[in-house]
Amino acid sequence: MTPAARLAAAIELLAEIEALARPADQVASAYFKARRYIGAKDRRAVAETVWRTLRRRARLDWWLARLDFPADARARVLADLALEGGRATPDLFQGAHSAPPPGREERTMMERLAGRDIFHHEMPGWVRGEYPEWLGPRLSALFGERLTAEMGAMRDEAPLDLRVNTLKADREAARAALAAEGIDSRPTPLSPLGLRLAQRVALVQVQAWRGGLIEVQDEGSQLVALLADPHPGMAVADYCAGAGGKTLALAARMENKGRLVACDVAEWRVDRAGDRLRRAGVHNVTRRVLSGESDKWIKRAAGSFDRVLVDAPCTGTGTWRRNPDAKWALTETDLTELVDRQRAILASAARLVKPGGRLIYATCSLLAEENERQAEEFLAAHPAFSPVPVTALWPEVIGPTPCPVDGPWLRLSPLAHATDGFFAAVMERRA
Repeated sequence: MTPAARLAAAIELLAEIEALARPADQVASAYFKARRYIGAKDRRAVAETVWRTLRRRARLDWWLARLDFPADARARVLADLALEGGRATPDLFQGAHSAPPPGREERTMMERLAGRDIFHHEMPGWVRGEYPEWLGPRLSALFGERLTAEMGAMRDEAPLDLRVNTLKADREAARAALAAEGIDSRPTPLSPLGLRLAQRVALVQVQAWRGGLIEVQDEGSQLVALLADPHPGMAVADYCAGAGGKTLALAARMENKGRLVACDVAEWRVDRAGDRLRRAGVHNVTRRVLSGESDKWIKRAAGSFDRVLVDAPCTGTGTWRRNPDAKWALTETDLTELVDRQRAILASAARLVKPGGRLIYATCSLLAEENERQAEEFLAAHPAFSPVPVTALWPEVIGPTPCPVDGPWLRLSPLAHATDGFFAAVMERRA
């Protein structure tokens, strides 16, 4: 593709992302799948432009508003181009598949932005930090003086973390397999099972991935699965299994021995986990679609599980490095509804835990309403459960690496721990 065609594709893809109520990565996947003629290098170049624009959306919109220019996908891409030092040269708007050339107003806008810094001293904190304005008070209460630095880390692109599948390899063997394919990796600092890649690669073409030696999983998510501490032969439920990332980690920890039930309310998500389970060599998983928190199976299976992991649906505020589009779709009503749903899910899942068993509640959220407050309210309403401090669990289930927190709960952030934002609470039912 020519630079003009790449620019046109970036504008077109960004417009689709903004128009469709679907995650940006899903929209991009469908976009490129429908355009097989776009090669790998061109796809990467188009995606880089789109994701850079998504990560800078609040600041780009601030600049456009300052110039009294309406913000849309095309304006944002052109403004981003100008701020990056590009200009509206004729060759960027000529040839096959090129975008329409800029009009007089667009040219003026780009000329006024050319060479400027993306930051400006008059920008409010939420614009500089690229987060919804209504979340400002909550984030400020959470991070205090660290807010600017924490949100700065959330703007950055996340690294590609892999979890070694111990059913097929150990970390050094997996690292060697990647190196044999020319892929550089290094051990993650906290998870004993993690590898962090020096640069992004197309894993579907990597033999170590195709053979099931590795799986994509953020280091924080790996730690949550490890803190569940499932043993071989146990009965374990992954209550909100989704596409099965943590299910795979639990199965490997169980050495394929015991009963592992992967539950979800969406049949398509449960079905999608099948290929991943087969590739990883996992065969102790039963997949179950639940009708909701009052599903009859929950009543029949009550009190029969040693471990129940609840990776609850949440705002996903901890994953903004990977999903920068999601923050702008989030509303205060969404948060209220999710908090209510999390409370109901947690109470329902707790029924599955046997005496002496453990309930692990986790989110990929930064917000206290979804994290500490949920755990504290659950414990207040369910006196049969008591917290198991992460600091006590860490040496046994993670290893000699120092525990990154000093309280009862696991709370991770990109700035402090170089992971996505994660929360986990481990609670044990009295024997």
